[in-house]
Amino acid sequence: MAAIDIQRAGATAILTMNRPEQRNALDYPMREAFAAAVAEVRDDAAVRAVVLTGAGGHFCAGGDVNVLAEQQNQKRDIFEGRERIRKIHRWFDELVELEKPVIAAVDGVAFGAGLSLALCADFVLASPRAEFCCVFARLGFVPDMGSMYLLPRAIGLSRAKDLVFTGRVVGASEAKEIGLVQQVCERQLLPSALEFAQRFHSAPIQALGVAKSVMNHAFESDRHSVYAQEAMAQAMCRESDFHNEAVRRFLTKEAPIYQWPDTKP
Repeated sequence: MAAIDIQRAGATAILTMNRPEQRNALDYPMREAFAAAVAEVRDDAAVRAVVLTGAGGHFCAGGDVNVLAEQQNQKRDIFEGRERIRKIHRWFDELVELEKPVIAAVDGVAFGAGLSLALCADFVLASPRAEFCCVFARLGFVPDMGSMYLLPRAIGLSRAKDLVFTGRVVGASEAKEIGLVQQVCERQLLPSALEFAQRFHSAPIQALGVAKSVMNHAFESDRHSVYAQEAMAQAMCRESDFHNEAVRRFLTKEAPIYQWPDTKP
């Protein structure tokens, strides 16, 4: 059984964390599988969107506590511990920077590293039974796997401190209120996430990817640096086949290639 199951629904790749008996907790094989899976969807030009989800009614319970138990009475090398986190950062950062829309479909728990995996997505869709928790303080840890960078940017510094300092569980409705979740899906979660992802199949993926890259670094860049990146990105997009066809259709009053569905009542 693959630790990360990769399936396709048209131009959408579905990455499913596949340790349901452990609520999809991240062990070493799953981390290695993530690195390979992220590289696969990154390099496949036919993949235009990615849905990240978990098997067995849960998203991800975080790090595998069995590993903590095994290491409890062992002498640990501090530099080995540092390198362990750095290895995670390499594939995790590839997922954060993936120049394709990433949608997290969160059912059940998204605790610890599971919360980090949700945060790396561009959109988070949740079931009503989804629960989020920055659980690290309960174990005397600081948040890792990108949480201290991504969480304040997603929900603001004050709310991020609330979740980090308290280690409390946040339900789906509160998660939506604070901006952690974009949509709570009352009907089946995965079909809703796939329907959402499929809206990007006709999108200008290269343009969206470049925009995502610039915005991902906007908070730590000065205004003029972002302007420079914006100018270069626009010059690139202006020469794209997508842009030329979109302009042609606009001028001839044909239906656009890409248009987000009208969601007004």
